[in-house]
Amino acid sequence: MTLMLAGLFVFIAAHGFTTLRGPRTAVIARIGEGPYKILYALVSIAGVLMIGYGFGAWRARGPVELWYPPVWTRHIAMALMLFASIAMVATYAPGRIKAALKHPMLVAVKAWAVAHLLANGDFATIVLAVVVLAWAVFARISMKWREPAAPVAATGWIGDAVALVGGLALYAFLAYLLHPYVIGVPVLPA
Repeated sequence: MTLMLAGLFVFIAAHGFTTLRGPRTAVIARIGEGPYKILYALVSIAGVLMIGYGFGAWRARGPVELWYPPVWTRHIAMALMLFASIAMVATYAPGRIKAALKHPMLVAVKAWAVAHLLANGDFATIVLAVVVLAWAVFARISMKWREPAAPVAATGWIGDAVALVGGLALYAFLAYLLHPYVIGVPVLPA
């Protein structure tokens, strides 16, 4: 539990720092934008690895079930994960989906968290999903405090096609490979 919580702290601290425009600008002025981005990426990756390993270790000791979700919540979770996968890919594929969602990566993270809260009743998953959901909500709200970003113009359908096909591929990868083999929990019945 401690490692997962420490990883969440590292990840959220790195991302929270980006909302502090004055200190962020000062660091970039001091070390340069390239080194800042590399450092930011390394700290974020370290946080994610700590979260993943800590979560796995916590669950391996035997999950503490706080509630037993009904089976139908898994179907909603699977639909939310499909939406989250498409939104995640839309982050990198400019199109109408990205324009409509404004911040598709945060939408994907929130959908992931809600899906996992619906389908899981163990303490480790609930802690992880609630913290990640709270961070994503805060990150979206904090964007209103910063200077406004240029609006994303809805472009042709190619970006949307990439988001849909890439999202389906990501969803299949998560459901059929990552979840059962890395997380150790099958998404679909065998």
